Amino acid sequence: MKIEIDRLSHRYDVDVLRDLTLTLDGYKAVAIIGISGSGKSTLLRILSGLERPTAGAVRVNGHDVTNPDYRRSVGFVFQHHALFPHLTLLRNITLILEKTRGYNLGQAEARAMEFLDLLRLSDQAHKLPKNVSGGQAQRGSIARALSLDPEVVFLDEPTSALDPILTFEVLSAITDLRDIGKGFVLVSHVIDFVRSFADYVLYMHEGRIAEHGAPSILDDPGSSELREFMAKVPDCAFK
Repeated sequence: MKIEIDRLSHRYDVDVLRDLTLTLDGYKAVAIIGISGSGKSTLLRILSGLERPTAGAVRVNGHDVTNPDYRRSVGFVFQHHALFPHLTLLRNITLILEKTRGYNLGQAEARAMEFLDLLRLSDQAHKLPKNVSGGQAQRGSIARALSLDPEVVFLDEPTSALDPILTFEVLSAITDLRDIGKGFVLVSHVIDFVRSFADYVLYMHEGRIAEHGAPSILDDPGSSELREFMAKVPDCAFK
């Protein structure tokens, strides 16, 4: 996976991202961490093409992220599962495949079941989101994103609404996907998961990338900002 960020800035009522420049190449899983309001989710949304930057340029695997066609090459998993509540897990996937990829129903169902099985959800396929656990619904959202055959999967704190047991369930499922040939960019507050899953980490502070490098920076921070952040992060049981 290659990410090129050139003088990226973004503004809402205030400056959220401030003149970011960075090139990453050859990493499978990039994690973005930082306190609330540091700009990490905004950066993720720009990298995924969900938002256009105020200034600067961003390319992912050679794609200009502002090009509408780029969105077809990525999958996005939100903090809450964002499944259609009136459709089963299976139909949540088949409908998207029919409408956006031109699959017929039989093709869509075969592909949907492939990814529901991968996420250990084949026995839940015909249930509505309200009738499965929060962890199962979030895994259904991940299956839907993967079914579109994205080059890169973006995950925005996919366990933020889950209790510790369901958090472990979802993060374990994501860990199992690491070697399926996709790139992953994620925002997560579960630092032990970041250590084990990511091969590169960006630490955001006040709209800037204050420190970046291999996950080992989490254990030996080079900046005062990351050192202070790590001192306040609670222990996590994820292994």
